[in-house]
Amino acid sequence: MITLSRRHLIGMGAGALAASAVVGALPASAGVKGYVQSTIARMSLPEKVGQLMVQEVYGVDPTVDDSRNLSKYGTAKGVDVVRDLHLGGVIYFAWTNTYDNGPDGVAAASNALQEASLETRPKGRPDRPVGTKVAVPLLIATDQEQGIVTRFGPPATQFPGSMALGAGRSTKDARTAAAITGKELRAVGINVDFAPDADVNVNPDNPVIGVRSFSSRPDLVADMVAAQVVGYQIDGKVCASAKHFPGHGDTATDSHYGLPEITHTPEEWKALDAPPFEAAIRAGVDMIMTAHLLVPALDPSGDPASVSRPILTGVLRDQLGFDGVIVTDALDMAGVRQKYGDAEVAVRAMEAGVDLLLMSPAPLAARDAVLEAVRTGRLTEAQLDEKVARVLTMKYRRGIVERPLCEPALVDRIVGIPQHLEAADEVTDRTVTLVSNDGTLPVDVTDRRVLVCGWGATTTTAVADALARLGATTTRQTSNAPTAAQITAAVTAARSSDLVVVLTNNVATSASQVNLVKALTGSGTPVVTVAVRNPYDVAYYEANAELCTYSYSPVIAGAVARVITGRVNPQGRLPVDVPKPGGGVYLSFGDGLSY
Repeated sequence: MITLSRRHLIGMGAGALAASAVVGALPASAGVKGYVQSTIARMSLPEKVGQLMVQEVYGVDPTVDDSRNLSKYGTAKGVDVVRDLHLGGVIYFAWTNTYDNGPDGVAAASNALQEASLETRPKGRPDRPVGTKVAVPLLIATDQEQGIVTRFGPPATQFPGSMALGAGRSTKDARTAAAITGKELRAVGINVDFAPDADVNVNPDNPVIGVRSFSSRPDLVADMVAAQVVGYQIDGKVCASAKHFPGHGDTATDSHYGLPEITHTPEEWKALDAPPFEAAIRAGVDMIMTAHLLVPALDPSGDPASVSRPILTGVLRDQLGFDGVIVTDALDMAGVRQKYGDAEVAVRAMEAGVDLLLMSPAPLAARDAVLEAVRTGRLTEAQLDEKVARVLTMKYRRGIVERPLCEPALVDRIVGIPQHLEAADEVTDRTVTLVSNDGTLPVDVTDRRVLVCGWGATTTTAVADALARLGATTTRQTSNAPTAAQITAAVTAARSSDLVVVLTNNVATSASQVNLVKALTGSGTPVVTVAVRNPYDVAYYEANAELCTYSYSPVIAGAVARVITGRVNPQGRLPVDVPKPGGGVYLSFGDGLSY
């Protein structure tokens, strides 16, 4: 694990920190316009192209060789990937192993990568490309939507996600969640959060958005999106990115694996999909992320929105007036790779109006294709300069230029502190939705035998532990797809219990989960179901009481226990309609019970 001690940081005055100081000093005197113009004037063409790329780099420690970097970039160290490609940004995932050493490890990795980006080097170095490197700090990004899309796990503060916040109906809570998330990201050097999700989930069968959306109502989504943009950018000091333009909420295809098509008319798009993006723009969102999907009403060419000039320039820039940074969704997704090759996609995205290329699966080919497009006149260097200017302006305005490095000594004073955890509990308590109750809840579990079973070993354990802390004697039986024998065993355990709490997740595709609930409700013991992801689950079964939490984030376990025991009076309301499996509406937007 790399560490940067105070002594080490002080000792780097002639290296990266000196570059940081210069970068930080320039804007104070020159202002954003002067900084951007002077920086672009000193950049080579490869540096400009690199500034428009955001890529994953592998390994806990970017100063150590990782074979995955070597195979993808031709160099093994993450810091050398940044140097050699002149990257404008990097992105962190669990599968890149960036989070493996916890918050301190993330902070150390972020600073090492920033140091590499801020290096200057003389001309003619045989081991580096010829030319003076212009010191520009990195965008360091992640997808911390919270809920089911969470990259930075505990001890970082966890929240239950967008649809839960929609159920809570509080823009104040939405802003609080974004503010705390942003502050903790920035504390470890992450300065971009690809959030909030601005999609309006009008399709319950949507496999890729679902509870990542705040609601099926555009006005509620718009209010929450605007609140989170302010929370991330003003309170948390990280760049926000509303996604996925022009709207991914009405599709049954996952763009990671195919090319979805949105069949909305222009009028439907304007009424359903546009309002959250318009609200984000009014709130001053730094970035908008494109979607890999077809929208024939906005562009009949058959090109996905990510490479569509009519959509990105014609609609997003010209009609909606967005003048910030446009970033693609990940370019390794199937939805954007079906029609054009990876190199061609990069050029077409630039032609369409994109500023940042995210996660090209062939980064060297993509870079070379953009360079060739400029050399042949397909793209002009002036167009490239406009894109670089938008990126640099964002970095300056969000304070990344002035303060590119995080302070490792402050990580423990910000990430996962008691005040943040308490706020997360309070926000989550206000999102839990009770959709049916025959009087079973609330219940005093003191010295009661409670069986917790169903989906998710980690989540059932967390709920059982939370109930035990409130006085219950708990047992746990777990299976995501219970067999007949496991269902029989669960019923046997239920008959010797005073209460059953059964967790479900996406039962529309899991008949065995429904069978478990039905068998348990026949045991003679009161049953409380908890839909820990899709609220649509509740249409498939009946129980004595039914709760929706909209995610299985660690923070929901305590909230479930507090609601069950009456320590919290549930106040969440459905942010979507819940359809009947055979058609029609089972529960309506706004439904929800309190004690």
